Amino acid sequence: MTVRSPGEANWVDLATADLDGAIRFYTTLFGWTAEVSGDDFGGYTTFMLRGLPVAGAGPLFGEGQPTAWSTYFAADDADRVAGRVEAAAGKVLVPPFDVMDQGRMSAFLDPAGAPFSAWEPGMMRGAEIFDVPGALTWAELNTRDLEGAIGFYGAVFGWTFREAHVSGYPYVICDGNRSSVAGIQLMVGGAWPDDLPAHWLIYFAVADCDAAAEHAYALGGRIVRPPTMISVGCYALIEDPQGGRFAILAPAR
Repeated sequence: MTVRSPGEANWVDLATADLDGAIRFYTTLFGWTAEVSGDDFGGYTTFMLRGLPVAGAGPLFGEGQPTAWSTYFAADDADRVAGRVEAAAGKVLVPPFDVMDQGRMSAFLDPAGAPFSAWEPGMMRGAEIFDVPGALTWAELNTRDLEGAIGFYGAVFGWTFREAHVSGYPYVICDGNRSSVAGIQLMVGGAWPDDLPAHWLIYFAVADCDAAAEHAYALGGRIVRPPTMISVGCYALIEDPQGGRFAILAPAR
């Protein structure tokens, strides 16, 4: 069991056009079990792995909203994070509010338009298992404004940054609390459609990237980027049957 420190990704959830279909897809793909909440929480579903919360899912809230995964970063004070977002030229989409006794959250856009959220734990501490097959293992910002992202997230979360290279493309590792907490990928080259907006991409760990990608395809998903070897292992970009995108990563041994 792991509880994340402030500034680390501590929860991910899916807003989907077909909650029942998403439950079938992800429980089969990752071996999760689904715990569906009562009416007080609008049927919000918590996915469990080894008896611990690993991710969530719920229905779309607005017409035209796309199916998408959201990334939450741990906060010891969600209101203070919201203040830093505004001071750094980001946008507060949803001001901090209490989710009953579960915690306090807020939703934001960074200056390039990438959405992300903050979660201040209450009774619900966020995910409690990471870096094993079926669990969150990495969060990555894809953006065309690398310098702007470094300035913004450094101000909001106090991260420091160091350069790396992944498959020949510039890449930045974000460090916080003396460990690597996220990555920033500069969207350059033909692999990135011109109309693809800045976004956070989540990675779930798998034991075998090829097998997991084939399994996702057999379940009705789409392989957006086939299994590819990079310095840290083998990864693939997957789209679920409703259009929610995520990556899978089998770490190098």
